[in-house]
Amino acid sequence: MAKSLESVESAGAIGKGGGEPLDPARARLVELAAARGVSLSALSGLIGRNASYLQQFVRKGSPRKLEEIDRGTLARFFGVDEAELGAPDPAVHVPAALRQDGVGLSAPRTQAEWADIPRLALGASAGPGALTADEVPVGRLRFSSRWLKAQGLDPAMLSVIEVEGDSMEPTLRDSDEILVDRTPRPLRAGIHVIRVDDVLLVKRLEAGAAGMIRVISDNPAYPRMERPMADVDVVGRVVWKGGKI
Repeated sequence: MAKSLESVESAGAIGKGGGEPLDPARARLVELAAARGVSLSALSGLIGRNASYLQQFVRKGSPRKLEEIDRGTLARFFGVDEAELGAPDPAVHVPAALRQDGVGLSAPRTQAEWADIPRLALGASAGPGALTADEVPVGRLRFSSRWLKAQGLDPAMLSVIEVEGDSMEPTLRDSDEILVDRTPRPLRAGIHVIRVDDVLLVKRLEAGAAGMIRVISDNPAYPRMERPMADVDVVGRVVWKGGKI
């Protein structure tokens, strides 16, 4: 895949002032973005910043380091440890004035209370179908890490996309946002995001005749389909929805 990083020289080999090599965290960010084929502008949108934010971080050293919440979001998006993007030592050291008998104390860093799940710039059609777009993050939606863990969900395997159309009403309505779990699992009945004939759909799936699968719209105005399982690419299972009342 072609690199698309707004002219970050030599995949990030050159940094501040155009002549100094990048520090490891900045170089790693550029390397990960190039490997994923996603621009620094898109990544800036993922963390809720203006389009030039990460370009400034990489090329001009401003900010000096990523904020913890931004670093965590990027690490989850790339599936890497935060240390690769400049996270400090996980031990939080107690100042000398608070040490007992001259022995250094340390406390482990607690797990983040929240997980920022990327919103993707594509829609899953709940109508006649819509062609897919590139999976470029355009924002994030925050979920409780405790809730995700209780549901058996891994934040790195989750995405948020928007429903388009009315064929899944009343369960899902046009413009609802859905949380999609892409973790590979045995297929079971439920609502899934699928790709059929290069079209991304959100439908209810049920087992059909041998080698077949039923693709169901909850809105009775739409006909049911039965397709060979080989023709249905299951992207992920819908595990949550949100939308207007």
